[in-house]
This record gives sequence, structure tokens and C-alpha cells, in this order.
Amino acid sequence: MGRVRKDSDEYYVLELVAEVIRESCLHGHTFEILVGDARSGRRARKLPVDGYFPGHRLVVEYHERQHTESVPIMDKRMTVSGVPRGEQRRRYDRRKRDWAADNRLAYLAIPFGALEQGRRGRLERDKARDRATIASLLRRAGVLSPSD
Repeated sequence: MGRVRKDSDEYYVLELVAEVIRESCLHGHTFEILVGDARSGRRARKLPVDGYFPGHRLVVEYHERQHTESVPIMDKRMTVSGVPRGEQRRRYDRRKRDWAADNRLAYLAIPFGALEQGRRGRLERDKARDRATIASLLRRAGVLSPSD
């Protein structure tokens, strides 16, 4: 498993996907040719995906708030690419999506707003409701058939 905390919303969402499709999730999985931007004179690091389900050839990304909204404290920091972190995040999100398509993998980005949240922005974690939402997203992505 990658470095995701077991009490995080990301872990919760990925484990719901695992339950719905009945396959274990490889958290923080990397692929040899999916890499980030390289520092001058160094090899690029492999970009981890949030979750990979090899039996379904499925990559799942859980897009927390910073993927869709500006988070100044996180976004302004400069990166090895010479761009602010927010811009790098957008590039890497696009790179993962395009890489998955080029490699005939299903790709599903689950936005944080797809599931009910409490006042502090954390998921409420109503498993039955969330499982139904995840199943619907997987159907729309073509991972599950309409009868699943």
C-alpha cells in the first residue's frame, strides 16, 4: 500500500470502490512509464495513482478539494517543474488520465463533491449511500454493467 492514511477520505473511497467491484485496491500504485517532471540532471519519479484495480484494468483517482478549488497555501509553492503546485497538480491529473487512455486502462476520477460532506469538508461516510454513488459512477465509466 502507498502512503495513504487508513482514516483518510481517499482510503475510504477507494475501499468502497473495492467493495463494489469485488477486487482489492493497490493504493498508491506506480507504473514504470508514468512519471512526473524531472529535476535538472535527475530521473523523473514515478507518479503514483490513488488506486489501481488490475483485474478491472482500472485506475481510480480521488480528487479532493485541491483538485478543483484553489488552496493558496498548497498551490503557490513552486515545484521542480518551475510551476506552482496547483498547476503541477492539473498537469499530473491530465497526464494520468491520458496515460491510462493510451494504455487501454479505465480511468475514473471521483470528485470530493460526489459524496456527502459534513461542515468541515470531510465525508459523512454513509456507507450505503456512498456505495450506491460509487456504483453509479462506475456504471457511467463503463466499469460496471447497468445490471450490476
